[in-house]
Amino acid sequence: MLLKNYILFTVLLASFTSFSQTAYPKITGYFGILHPIVTVSKDETNVNFRDYYAVGFPTGINIWKNEKIGFSFEIVPNIKDDQGTSKVTNILFHPGVLVALGNGYTFAGRAAFESGGRYGVTPVFNKTIIKSNSCSYFVAIPLPLRFGNDHPATFTVGFQFGIAF
Repeated sequence: MLLKNYILFTVLLASFTSFSQTAYPKITGYFGILHPIVTVSKDETNVNFRDYYAVGFPTGINIWKNEKIGFSFEIVPNIKDDQGTSKVTNILFHPGVLVALGNGYTFAGRAAFESGGRYGVTPVFNKTIIKSNSCSYFVAIPLPLRFGNDHPATFTVGFQFGIAF
């Protein structure tokens, strides 16, 4: 009888533990700091920290449908300091799909709509580097491709780090 009760208790405990797993949809928010490193077009190559200083502040919400796929909406105000004058250069609206790749890696495929008139896509490769119960810290490599507003197409490589909660 004692063995039977022990087995029943173990089965109940195991099933209770499985119910405590993450429920979906799961909503998370995040904030980051983005530094574009280099931007290339057919006319020129611009390097951040050398030619000017530009920084963005990605802020967003992720809605995970399940552990593998989700939707993200991000807004990124961008500030540029060029020859001693700083200003908000544009606001980026950045919706996209999230795909969990495993081992803390995530791919975000984003559409891009800039208030300055440019548009395009931004593939982003993200890695969670520290995870706790209340938040996680991440690094990401965004690769924006932009078109429009009577400018040549540009490709940028950036570096982003941030906190998700």
